[in-house]
Amino acid sequence: MNPLWQLTLARIKEFYREPAAVFWVYGFPLLIAVALGIAFRERPVEKLHVEIISADSDANAVGSVELKLSADKRLVVTLVTDDGWKKRLRSGKADVALAVRIGAEGEEYEIWDEQNRPESVLARNAVENALLKSGQAKLPAISDHHLEEKGTRYIDFLIPGLLGMNLMGGGLFGVGFVIVDMRVRKLLKRFLATPMRRSHFMLSIMISRLLFLIPEVLMLLAFAYLAFDVGNQGSYLSLFVVIFLGAACFAGVGLLVACRAKTIETVSGLMNMVMLPMYVVSGVFFTSERFPAEVQPFIKALPLTALNDALRAIMLEGHSLADVWSQLLVMLAWGVASFAIALRFFRWK
Repeated sequence: MNPLWQLTLARIKEFYREPAAVFWVYGFPLLIAVALGIAFRERPVEKLHVEIISADSDANAVGSVELKLSADKRLVVTLVTDDGWKKRLRSGKADVALAVRIGAEGEEYEIWDEQNRPESVLARNAVENALLKSGQAKLPAISDHHLEEKGTRYIDFLIPGLLGMNLMGGGLFGVGFVIVDMRVRKLLKRFLATPMRRSHFMLSIMISRLLFLIPEVLMLLAFAYLAFDVGNQGSYLSLFVVIFLGAACFAGVGLLVACRAKTIETVSGLMNMVMLPMYVVSGVFFTSERFPAEVQPFIKALPLTALNDALRAIMLEGHSLADVWSQLLVMLAWGVASFAIALRFFRWK
């Protein structure tokens, strides 16, 4: 048993001498648990956000409905006059929307919800109960509607998030992993002996990654359109500018992660340490508005949050590049800063 014991002991020592591996195995799951615990934390009283569409509605009827709903302490009632309630309902900022109509037989209500969110279904039931318990002699006419039209479904919200996630993963793994693999195989030492600049080598890695990006993006967008009828409401030129800038940004971050990593295990841990928090907080699968207001400035400053917000603004709302200038600035800052730092601290061996 002595060889078996010695080999096992050697492997254990190798593992604990690699700080990145130790953090990834023991520390990182705890951080993810904390982040998800904050996002889906228990609240003393679950507040349900109801928007009453007051445009083109009778003011007295709207005031009466607001009074009825406010009697339920769970409901946070807001009067809205714009047409952005569908966007807020889809993204989770609102749980249900209510339109008031005056028909031949009195007040009529249209309740809009998002079937894929339990909070929205719960809010719809609470609103219906509040209206039916209002003490009217005749029960009001209530019609239920669901966000099923193109651009308002959950799949429409999800596809830009998956596209942003793919750009981040491709930039980090397609750049960082490749560089460390070349360092491990001693290929970088050979490049060091050639008449080239360090910036030429790093830019070539980034440019090749951007070229590989083209079929990846086209395949995802084509699949989303053919399978789920997810289209682009804005300009395709604006969309591809955002995609290109996002890919360049994460290619720069990939260079920074790999600039000094010596082993595949180290760079894998570092890349996952960068990516997985943004998977959780940057609005890939659910809106980042779930997190407390105190951390929203930090979340908005993350490159994946900026990329996802810009993609959704163009694809779902038809915005132009001028409308998403702040998100573009965040991605540009991350890309330039990452490339500059990686260029300064890059190690060939």
